[in-house]
Amino acid sequence: MRFSGKVALVTGAAMGIGREIALSFAKEGATVILYDISEDVFRVAKEAESLGARTLACRGDVGNRDEVEECVSKALQLFGKIDILVNNAGIYPTKPFVEMSEEEWDKVFRVNVKGVFYFTKAALPQMIRNRWGRVINIASIAGAVVGFPGLTHYSATKAALVGFTRSLALEVAQFNITVNAIAPGPIETPGTMRGVSAEQLEVIKRLIPVGRMGKPQDIASVVLFLASEEASFITGQLIVADGGYVTQ
Repeated sequence: MRFSGKVALVTGAAMGIGREIALSFAKEGATVILYDISEDVFRVAKEAESLGARTLACRGDVGNRDEVEECVSKALQLFGKIDILVNNAGIYPTKPFVEMSEEEWDKVFRVNVKGVFYFTKAALPQMIRNRWGRVINIASIAGAVVGFPGLTHYSATKAALVGFTRSLALEVAQFNITVNAIAPGPIETPGTMRGVSAEQLEVIKRLIPVGRMGKPQDIASVVLFLASEEASFITGQLIVADGGYVTQ
């Protein structure tokens, strides 16, 4: 129960890594605010409640400032504070750059970068007042560490998150707030597994030194560590969690 008395807000909480992060916080005693554009966010909130957590589920678009601010306002009215912000929501469509429209480029930046801006901007002032906080941004090995064809827009957004993380960490360290990022490698989620054949999955596994795909829990465990007091001396960092994929 490391997070008893803490309030954690997780974006993109309806499925995959975000769902696992939200439920992991619930298991360890946190009050959890779940935000997602999908109706499934309410189902996941019920799962968190079954684990004993107080919850608030907000359905909204991370790229819509009014919807973001409305959820944060509700959370502060209900719980009085937000201690931990996990900026997890993101989209990753694939398309060759030469075929990509400006609208497609802007859509990925709107969700993956502007969504982080809106939520951090809304939650950070009260963390500063309380002189304690954790901001954890889910980046990716794509862009933040290596490149992938067909993902120039996605990779650009994840590289942007790393720069944002490092600079913001310096601004808020004096308030006992840490800001870190995590770069997952290949993770088994409904989104990443869509359209992947058994043969393709085996090829991917052979590229990962530990011999398996990552699980959402592998990333949730890093999030909970960075949110804990044990990680209070770590800030401005990018933690790669990829089973050794990029070290080859």
